[in-house]
Amino acid sequence: MLKRLAPAVRQYLLVTGNYWAFTLTDGALRMLVVLHFHQLGYSALDVAMLFLFYEFFGVVTNLFGGWLGARWGLNHTMNIGLGLQVLALGMLLVPSTMLTVVWVMVAQAVSGIAKDLNKMSAKSTIKLLVADDQQSQLYRWVALLTGSKNTLKGIGFFLGGLLLTTVGFHNAILLMAAGLTMVWLASLILLQKDAGKSRFTPKFTDLWSKSRAINVLSGARLFLFGARDVWFVVALPVFLSSQLGWDFWQVGSFLAIWVVGYGVVQGIAPKLTKGSREQLQTHAVLWGACLALAPLLLAAALWWQWPTSASIIVGLGLFGVLFAVNSSLHSYLVVSHARADGVSLDVGFYYMANAAGRLLGTILSGWLYQTNGLIACLLVSTLFLLLSNQVIRGLRSA
Repeated sequence: MLKRLAPAVRQYLLVTGNYWAFTLTDGALRMLVVLHFHQLGYSALDVAMLFLFYEFFGVVTNLFGGWLGARWGLNHTMNIGLGLQVLALGMLLVPSTMLTVVWVMVAQAVSGIAKDLNKMSAKSTIKLLVADDQQSQLYRWVALLTGSKNTLKGIGFFLGGLLLTTVGFHNAILLMAAGLTMVWLASLILLQKDAGKSRFTPKFTDLWSKSRAINVLSGARLFLFGARDVWFVVALPVFLSSQLGWDFWQVGSFLAIWVVGYGVVQGIAPKLTKGSREQLQTHAVLWGACLALAPLLLAAALWWQWPTSASIIVGLGLFGVLFAVNSSLHSYLVVSHARADGVSLDVGFYYMANAAGRLLGTILSGWLYQTNGLIACLLVSTLFLLLSNQVIRGLRSA
């Protein structure tokens, strides 16, 4: 069936399928680690520190991964990412007595490298499959890839909570490792060779973006994802479990529904924000301003002691819709502004900033929640969103 499709569409489907499979295991693994180690008595800050290497090596990987993609080809970096995720899952199959903090941090480091190699490769490949004069199609394809990825990540959250409840930590990891191994073997055979390989040999000095537009978008992305993870990645699931008494499957299901809805909105973002690239840059500023209100309103609701569960459900829903549109706009703009030859260098630099924002947000999420509670996390999120919106205003003159 794939052979009857146009080559560009066939490669798009293969890249998206790889990205989907990877993301499913990544979301499930995140939920498994958070809930399992919280169950073992780890504090919120301890759980956050388990992801320290995951996020740190994401920063390094995006920087050097873009360079490797330009030299070797994006099919190689994507397949390396899939293989490393299988290795990371395998590292967690050791006896429970060996699952020390250091061992889990190292496994998460491998997973972080894998995730960002896979994501950088997928996003960069899309640029190569669409002509420069088809910007609306590029926006739709980027939005579809990003939205579907987050939908699968949400299902992964649900899967992680469900598997932890039903089969336990070890068996859940074993099932995911087996499934991803099959995807990896298929990818080694089917992905187009040398996709994304630059016509020039990039030097290490090419790692740093020389494009003002890419630099502006990277700065905005850092604060955008720091704003999300400072309350969502550790503080929220721990709050739902410890303060509201939700079971693991309830926490996993709730966050899964949110991420699935978030992914759906990302996928339809081109229908909500139409126009030329210049018009979409203006949209990014307007939607960013609206987004900054969401965590502030939720913090106010918790401060005034409105019904907690209802406030979180409504507040998280509003945040998710607005964040999804902002994320899609940013993702499209960076792919659009990236140079065609050596696209992975620009995209890799941009997602380095994305990973740096996640790293900052993850650490702050554990520390702020442990010391000051969820409201403090939400207020810092608001500050980060205001900074992100201020930075992206500079794109108009880029």
